[in-house]
Amino acid sequence: MDRPQEHFALILSPTRELAIQIAEQVEALGSGIGVKCAVLVGGIDMMAQAIALAKRPHILVGTPGRVVDHLSNTKGFNLKQLKHLVLDEADKLLDMDFEQEIDQILKSIPRERRTQLFSATMTNKVQKLQRACLVQPVKVEVAAKYSTVETLRQQYVFIPAKYKDCYLAFVLNELSGSTFMIFTRTCESTRRIALMLRNLGFGAVPIHGHMSQPKRLGALNKFKAGERNVLVATDVASRGLDIPSVDVVVNYDVPQNSKDYIHRVGRTARAGRSGRSVTIVTQYDVELFQKIEHLTGVKMEQFPAEREEVLMLLERVSDAQRLAAMQMKEADAGKKSKRGGKMG
Repeated sequence: MDRPQEHFALILSPTRELAIQIAEQVEALGSGIGVKCAVLVGGIDMMAQAIALAKRPHILVGTPGRVVDHLSNTKGFNLKQLKHLVLDEADKLLDMDFEQEIDQILKSIPRERRTQLFSATMTNKVQKLQRACLVQPVKVEVAAKYSTVETLRQQYVFIPAKYKDCYLAFVLNELSGSTFMIFTRTCESTRRIALMLRNLGFGAVPIHGHMSQPKRLGALNKFKAGERNVLVATDVASRGLDIPSVDVVVNYDVPQNSKDYIHRVGRTARAGRSGRSVTIVTQYDVELFQKIEHLTGVKMEQFPAEREEVLMLLERVSDAQRLAAMQMKEADAGKKSKRGGKMG
């Protein structure tokens, strides 16, 4: 690629944040030869992206939905000259039901092209996609076994569900001075837990799919810059995000898919450093927890937590929970009144 060519490559990513980070790396690596890059993701004005496309970028990085939007609606935009297609985090792309959009993109690009498909797990859907878009592929496999690194200390705490928030606060107190990534199952939980932890004095920021793009990036940047030490996230944030160092991963909700556990705890103990994960297991999570131990082949150790000591936090945590519920109610009411105002 000595002389960059318009629409030379398209890189597809499952999330906006990952697409933006990939684009930053493309621009950094390509600056010496004048590579221009455009980012096509939701949450950002389509007109601004159409203007960027009119400047004939060499490399496009985007999420499948927004790329299809531009193929359908942006005048003069097509991918007929494309030479390279890259599908990053292919398993996640397909888990997030982008199959239809990927199919449309495959129909819009030349058959004569190079395709690279990257996936942390080789699911049936990924194998099907591989058969559909790769011809005589070369397969590079790093590790077939689902494993966690030896420098990761994996712990769990087995608790009654009604005291879950109390135990979370206890774990954060016990490991104070660390940076934390707390994983939850839903966007609502992410919001609630971040607010509750703030009310308890922790520097917590949330990141989830219902936040606007600028807010998601703002939260992520605060965490990366060390302005906040607790990032509360859904699994959207557990893959591909460029967060250099996390000391502790807390699984507030045990993941439904055991392989997601591997991705979550992969945020810590990187590049030979030590790290820790703590999984909060309630009476309803035992089966999921056992599946994780079976998949990883690791028998987790118990995190030391004396019930009496933990429940000393109960009153403060209950107050923080109530305040968080009020804050969420007020924020939601504010959003509704804004929408109502616009309609009027």
